[in-house]
Amino acid sequence: MRQRGSEQMALVTLYGKPGCHLCDGARAAVQRVHARRSFELEEVDVSLDPVLYSEYGERIPVLALDGVELFEFHVEEAVLVQELDRVDGS
Repeated sequence: MRQRGSEQMALVTLYGKPGCHLCDGARAAVQRVHARRSFELEEVDVSLDPVLYSEYGERIPVLALDGVELFEFHVEEAVLVQELDRVDGS
């Protein structure tokens, strides 16, 4: 979670790279959820960092919530909503 003013927001991180059609699908799914839930979205281009590319390159897209990996290859919107609700309720 990141502090934003007096409010803490969940941090969703999407690891991907340009030209990745699975990444485009994951981004679209995350954006649909973002329209209904508040969270901070950070997109990371793994092709710009050899260490990140080594860790994520074969598994992208990878989506993490507050540093915990939830999905690779595909994002399940309903599960993401459940996880965001769980984090917001804790």
